[in-house]
Amino acid sequence: MMSTLNPYINFKDQAREAITFYASVFGGEPTISTFGDFGMSVDESEKDLVMHSQLETPAGFTIMAADTPSHMEYSPGSSITVSLSGPHEDEAELRGYWEKLVEGGQVPQPLEPAPWGDVFGMATDRFGTQWLMNIAGAPREG
Repeated sequence: MMSTLNPYINFKDQAREAITFYASVFGGEPTISTFGDFGMSVDESEKDLVMHSQLETPAGFTIMAADTPSHMEYSPGSSITVSLSGPHEDEAELRGYWEKLVEGGQVPQPLEPAPWGDVFGMATDRFGTQWLMNIAGAPREG
């Protein structure tokens, strides 16, 4: 088995909705376990919150997500950004991901040609997760 590094994103009561959304963007079927499934809910009202979810996509991406129960500190947002990069040959696929990710979100930097020769964009999806996308420019001849 090869080691992997992947994002694990915490939410406040939206992990199920978010991991399902990411499955609609990238493909795959998420697995979801609740705090109640493992008898881990401190507060009975939080037994249906997501303790762990995982999405394995057809492209080989792995995204994990969980809800933050009320007895734990939740600090949304700005300390992490998920970066998705690829070669120019995959531009259509990457642009497809981008279009789905930005639905209902904010786009401070549209996906467009960048000074360094790639196509680059920055967005925050509707769940507050920040994304960077970089599509490598075509190789230069000669």
